[in-house]
Amino acid sequence: MKNLSILGCTGSIGVNTLDVARRFPERFRVMALSCGANVELVEAQAREFSPEIVTVRDKKAADTLRKRLGGGVRVLHGVEGLVEAASLDGVDMVVSSIVGAAGLVPTMAAIESGKDIALANKETLVCAGSLVIDAVKRNGVKLLPVDSEHSAIFQSMKGHRKNDLARLTLTASGGPFREYPAERLKGVKPADALKHPNWEMGRKITIDSATLMNKGLEVIEARWLFDVGPERISVLVHPQSIIHSMAEFIDGSVIAQLGVPDMRGPISYALGYPGRLKKNIPGLDLSKVGRLTFTEPDLQKFPCLSYAFDALDAGGTMPAVLNAANEVAVQAFLDEKIGFMDIPAVIRAVMDGHKPWKPSSVEEVLSADKWARVAAARLAK
Repeated sequence: MKNLSILGCTGSIGVNTLDVARRFPERFRVMALSCGANVELVEAQAREFSPEIVTVRDKKAADTLRKRLGGGVRVLHGVEGLVEAASLDGVDMVVSSIVGAAGLVPTMAAIESGKDIALANKETLVCAGSLVIDAVKRNGVKLLPVDSEHSAIFQSMKGHRKNDLARLTLTASGGPFREYPAERLKGVKPADALKHPNWEMGRKITIDSATLMNKGLEVIEARWLFDVGPERISVLVHPQSIIHSMAEFIDGSVIAQLGVPDMRGPISYALGYPGRLKKNIPGLDLSKVGRLTFTEPDLQKFPCLSYAFDALDAGGTMPAVLNAANEVAVQAFLDEKIGFMDIPAVIRAVMDGHKPWKPSSVEEVLSADKWARVAAARLAK
């Protein structure tokens, strides 16, 4: 029996993780759940899975949930509640699926308390990659990727020597605007951008997919997960989302992981590692897929991807600044305060105004994050 704490239980990753746990009750026990403010859904989840702790974003939501659930579960709130859920005694694995930089502190708390991590919160590594990897090594825990691209690379590299690796290639669907002319992008609305062609994801991640920033964040995540320099990481647009990513070796061999676009696949692999769980998603029928196509990303139309490489080259606090500026700009777009193409403009301006330094603590990362949010908010009006 593996005991789980699921951070971000009402988002798409959290809901799919609970679906996997539901299908294998003899393998998994849910001990802690956390969410933002979706009291109705987390209440239903808590009644089904009977965790010890449920934690929500603020006190008002906690008070409401506490009344609804009665005394059978501890209801907490805020960062303190997240940290307690992440470091709860008896938990074996923490599924880190909170969206954004908010996942950094509880994920680090989980690592420091000796929990294995199933990582869907890419921002943890984007913002504090070296600090996180050092903590993982120091505490002897497993850091297992849940993003489909990184899970694919992780699987493709099993049984192969890291010294034989030549290049990693992350695939991207290209989002809903892949074939739009540049001029048309200026007028797209949030409702247009939220129509992802292949995946069902949260609002913020779906917008990131439309701008290709999601792929940029994944490039930074891959740099830390696999200890590979950015010069050995490339991106290809693959609209079918069947090949999830590839590893190329020095002899020219390329090993790819294929599957239907369903997040329960990589979630199951992380939860069941080093074994595999019996298939609980549709199988892949390549005869029905028909063909697989690949193109280079258009960095003129979608400059956010190039900004991620720039942030990696700058190093230090720059990736955290990139991420924070993006979070603010995306929310401003969703609130219809700025246009779609204003998102990269805000990010570039904030990056240009930042002089990066090498952070020695999470607190220093959060300081850079806060600075970038203030700077981005001034621009995203």
